[in-house]
Amino acid sequence: MSVLLLALIAFVVLALLLLRSALRAWRARQRVGALVALLAASLCLALGALCGTISIGIRGYSALTQEVLAATIRTDPLGLQHFRATVTLADGRLHMFDLAGDAVYVDAHILKWRPIVNLLGLHTAYELDRISGRYRALGDEQTHARTVYSIARAKPIDMFDLARRYWLLSPLVDAEYGSATFINAGEPATYEVRVSTTGLLVRRILPR
Repeated sequence: MSVLLLALIAFVVLALLLLRSALRAWRARQRVGALVALLAASLCLALGALCGTISIGIRGYSALTQEVLAATIRTDPLGLQHFRATVTLADGRLHMFDLAGDAVYVDAHILKWRPIVNLLGLHTAYELDRISGRYRALGDEQTHARTVYSIARAKPIDMFDLARRYWLLSPLVDAEYGSATFINAGEPATYEVRVSTTGLLVRRILPR
């Protein structure tokens, strides 16, 4: 069980106990005590909701403490500026995409927490977001067909979007940014896409 889930349960239980105390104080005509207990219960519920939101929002993200393998991509040309990319993600999911262009382009979301949040077990996290074809010439990029697909896991709440939209999360989030890389697709080859604390990088896997 994650630390966030434990914190959520603890805050909810504490809120219920405080609500019970508030009700008892109200029946005993201790208005001030009832109000204080009610405010404390509301705070616990808010903190529990925050823990739940963060827990759901980072589902699909992977912890990043050093350079890690995010995906393996196999490129197979199908014609002029047309190729197939076979993507094996680190969690075992397999995707195949027919892309237009001279290279395969991959981008990712990277979310870095402040040190105080690291105490809850949250560390820098990443998620590959999109894959697309990329043309070598700018003119081709502007006029030829574009092919873009999502490789992110569907989730009801995305912590990356929440961190960008709501200032209440700013004390918790140190930085959120995108990183991208592209790989030549002119010949059959296999590549590793890795994520480091500075962003995405790619290495070709040489045949043995």
